[in-house]
Amino acid sequence: MACWCPLPTPPVPPPTVRINADNDNEDRFVPLGLLSLSLLATAGVCLAAGPTQQASSKSAQTFAPIPVNSIFRPVQANGTADDALASGRVVAGVYPPAAHAGKHWRIAFLFPHMKDPYWAGVAYGVISEARRLGVAVDILPATGYDDLHGQLQKMDEAIAARYDAIVVSPISMTANNLSIAKARAAGIPVLELANDSRSDELALKVTTSLRSMGMEATRWAIRDAQQRGLKTINIALLPGPMGAGWVKGEVDGARIAAQEAPIEVNILDIRYGDSERGLQAQLTGRILNKHGARLDYILGCTGCAPAALGPIKAAKLDDKIRVVAFDLTGEIAQLIRSKEISAAADTKGVSQARVAINAAVNLLEGRTREQPHTILVKLGMLDQQNLANYPFDTSIAPEGYRPQLSYDPAKE
Repeated sequence: MACWCPLPTPPVPPPTVRINADNDNEDRFVPLGLLSLSLLATAGVCLAAGPTQQASSKSAQTFAPIPVNSIFRPVQANGTADDALASGRVVAGVYPPAAHAGKHWRIAFLFPHMKDPYWAGVAYGVISEARRLGVAVDILPATGYDDLHGQLQKMDEAIAARYDAIVVSPISMTANNLSIAKARAAGIPVLELANDSRSDELALKVTTSLRSMGMEATRWAIRDAQQRGLKTINIALLPGPMGAGWVKGEVDGARIAAQEAPIEVNILDIRYGDSERGLQAQLTGRILNKHGARLDYILGCTGCAPAALGPIKAAKLDDKIRVVAFDLTGEIAQLIRSKEISAAADTKGVSQARVAINAAVNLLEGRTREQPHTILVKLGMLDQQNLANYPFDTSIAPEGYRPQLSYDPAKE
C-alpha cells in the first residue's frame, strides 16, 4: 500500500489521512480523530507529521515509513527530477511498506555496475524487500559508467525475457531514453532508480534531489569554514563520470551553494571520470599538482572521496585539505568515524531501493489510484555531530553483507 500525505496549511479542516486498502483501488480520506493509533497501525496508513512505528512480521522485517516528497503531474517535459520538483505539485509525506504481492511478479533491475559499496547497499534494499514482498528479482549490472552499450544490451535482454517490470539506474541522461521507450512499447512498465534521466516514458522516478545533494555537501563545507573563521575558501570537485545524471546534480548544486554562500567560495577545479579508485586517485593527484596547498576542501562521489585520501596524505596536505563526500556508504561512515573524511551528504540508497521495488509492486498490483511522476527520498547529512545516532540502515547494507543479484520465492 502506498500513500502520500499532504502537510496542512492554515486554515484547514480537521486533519485527515489517505487510506488505500489492499483490496480497493479507491483512496479514502479519514479524519485522524476517528482512528485510534492501533487502527492506524493495522490499516498501515502514514502520517505527514509525527512519529511512525516500524512494523514487523515473522517472515521478514519491514522498514519504517520513509520520508519523501511525491511530485505529481503536470511537470516540465523531458526534465530531470529537479525540474519536476520545480514544476510539479509536491506532496510531502512518507512511503510505507507495501503489502505482500498477490503473485510472483518478475522485476529486472539494471545497475551501472557493482564496483562500489553504494550499489551493494542498493542491491541489499532490493533483495531484502523482494524476499518480504514475495516477488522475483534479477539485478543485471553493466560493468561501469563507460559501459552504456552493456546496459542497453541488458535492457534488450530484459525486454526479451518479458519481465513484468524493469527498474533502471541509467548510465546516461538521454542515451537510455530509446531503450526505455522500447520497453514501454512492449508493454513493460519502466521505473527509474537513483540515477536520473530525461525520459518521459517512465512509469515513475525514484531518486533524491541530486542538485540538493551537491548543495548540501557544499553548504556543509561553507559552515565548517565559517566555524574556523575562514573568509574565503578554495574547493575542487571529483563528481564522477561526465554525463551521468547524479554527477550533473552534484556539480550544479555545488555551484549554486558557492554562489549563494555568505563567504567567498572558489571552485578551482572539476575533474570528471569513472568512480574506479585508481582513476580517481590519479585525478586527485592532478588536482594537487595544479593547486596544491591553495585548496581547502575536496568534494567527491562515493568512490571518489575515499580515493582522494591517499594522494592528499602523500602530498602532506591532510592537515590542510578536508574531504567531504557527496553520498554515504559504509566505508565513508568508517572514514568519518576515523576523521579522515569530514562529512557526507546521504541520498539514502537503501531507502531509494525499498521505495522503488515497493512502488513497482504497487503499480503491478493496481493499488495506486494516482501515480506520482517522481518520488524524492529526503536527504540526510552525516558528520561527527550525529555519528552516534545516525539511522545507517536507511543507507548502508549490514556489516558483512555480500551482494546477491537474484531472488526467486519459488526456489525457497
